[in-house]
Amino acid sequence: MTDKATSASPEHGGDREEIARLLPAPAEWDLPREQHLRHKDTLMRHIDRDQATVSARGRRHRLLRPALLAPATALALACALTTGIALSGTDHDGGGTARHKAATDIQPAAALLDRISDATGRQAGLVVRDDQFVYTRERARGADLTSGKAVMGPLRDREVWTAQDPRPLQRLGLIREDGETLPVNAELGDTGGTPAGFGRPTYRWLASLPTDPGELLAHLYARTPKAEGRERDQAVFEQIGSLLGGLTPPRTAAALYRAAARIPGVTEASRARDAVGRQGLGIARVDTRYGVRTEWVFDADDYTFLGSRSVLTEDTSYGRTGTLLSGSAVLEHAVVDEAGLRPAGGERPGTNGES
Repeated sequence: MTDKATSASPEHGGDREEIARLLPAPAEWDLPREQHLRHKDTLMRHIDRDQATVSARGRRHRLLRPALLAPATALALACALTTGIALSGTDHDGGGTARHKAATDIQPAAALLDRISDATGRQAGLVVRDDQFVYTRERARGADLTSGKAVMGPLRDREVWTAQDPRPLQRLGLIREDGETLPVNAELGDTGGTPAGFGRPTYRWLASLPTDPGELLAHLYARTPKAEGRERDQAVFEQIGSLLGGLTPPRTAAALYRAAARIPGVTEASRARDAVGRQGLGIARVDTRYGVRTEWVFDADDYTFLGSRSVLTEDTSYGRTGTLLSGSAVLEHAVVDEAGLRPAGGERPGTNGES
């Protein structure tokens, strides 16, 4: 097996840290290792979304979703799943504008994304007050790369309450995983708080994005965070995935799908499955620089977004082609009046017989 992951060649992703950066890295909880949070969402990037920093017990913690993006998100997230990841990159053509046009090899994906967009755009939007919270329940898993091999962790249940107040906030919400409920706080550098935006996409902020696919895509290429060496098209694809993994206004989601269809390299993915095994229609893009494919999974009947995952597309020291790196499954979205309340009957975690 060729050890591409540890090569210094930029075509194969550089060293271990470069590939690990794509994934939902374990969060730094003051908990035993087996209880660490792992996305990169999504999301999931999502929720960012999912990409906010969870600060608890005096340490810095990052809330990640496989993004699809989040990614996999990669998914961070890769994903994002996923989740979240650091979505970034450099342009190879002086801004990437010319590369926004759909290529002939992505026409099947564009057709599928058009159908998904049409179905999503027909849904009814919500009225979400600034004093409310978006509730997300999901299951996610990710690979631990610290040993030099991709060792898949168990599926973990996660609940997130995300504040919808557009003002810069220090307290962004709550996250519950492995029986622990902890605050989601602004990053340590955000002394004035984190406002609504790509790092904290509230429902109202998402509704303010352009709904023309061309305008929206240009906005995403201009605003998605950059980092040296990151492929720009992949960064924007995963940024879109992280936004879709949350509760998104239908018109915005429909525009995001059509914008994604214009990104070079986006394809259909056969036999796509989310983290809990639900099979559906897949949309994917391969980050050729790192040999990782990020996939979005949709219900085959109503085109609902189910989740995301990321897999290796070539043999590396971490695993063989097809090795799962991360995955997520969105189980529920709702709007609640208070962080910590569940939508069903307004229950609080731990009040219904749970440990």
